[in-house]
Amino acid sequence: MNYRIPALSRRRVLVGAAAASAATAAGASTAHAAPPTTRPAQPQVSRGRIAGARLTGGPVRVEADFADRLDDWLAFWSANSPRRWSSPVEVDGEAGATGAAFTLRAIRVVRDDQPIEVFTAGRVDAAHLATLASLHHHFPLVGVVAGGGLRVTDGPAGFTDSPEQVAFAVTACRELWGLRTAGPTAWRDQVGGRRADAWAAFTRESLRRGLRTEA
Repeated sequence: MNYRIPALSRRRVLVGAAAASAATAAGASTAHAAPPTTRPAQPQVSRGRIAGARLTGGPVRVEADFADRLDDWLAFWSANSPRRWSSPVEVDGEAGATGAAFTLRAIRVVRDDQPIEVFTAGRVDAAHLATLASLHHHFPLVGVVAGGGLRVTDGPAGFTDSPEQVAFAVTACRELWGLRTAGPTAWRDQVGGRRADAWAAFTRESLRRGLRTEA
């Protein structure tokens, strides 16, 4: 099997995601807006690794349940990656000030005895969308920050119809599934829409398509 990650059109991916996000935001119902709440302070832990992968910037302080969710995410990403890749050995990222957010910049593995950067924030390719899919599988809020980093916020995963989720789904349908006419509403016909099991299956399959490990 050829494990080369195909490059995507940076302009098409970014413009498509922005257009989908804008269209969704314009028609979004206030019912989707989370009510303002005061979140109780959570206990924090210091972690120098995520699922065994070393954090290159040094240990971070994150909420304990968030640390567990990050471990589960990277283990999931690794389980769906090519067999020739080792488990992730290094992760480049930083935690937010409250310990309930994390920005991912890079993932490194070993392939054929050589370390390689299989996801990096500044490179728009199928692996970028695949990694975005894996994060949407595990976290409720995932955003692309300046420079292409992926920022996640702690909380239970699931489909919320947020602009970020719809923008990702439209772009994934077009670039990973080959559904070039998918739009902010039509993509639901392909992936089952709001059902929690459909969203989990869609994000899992998008991860596999992006990393070229689909059945």
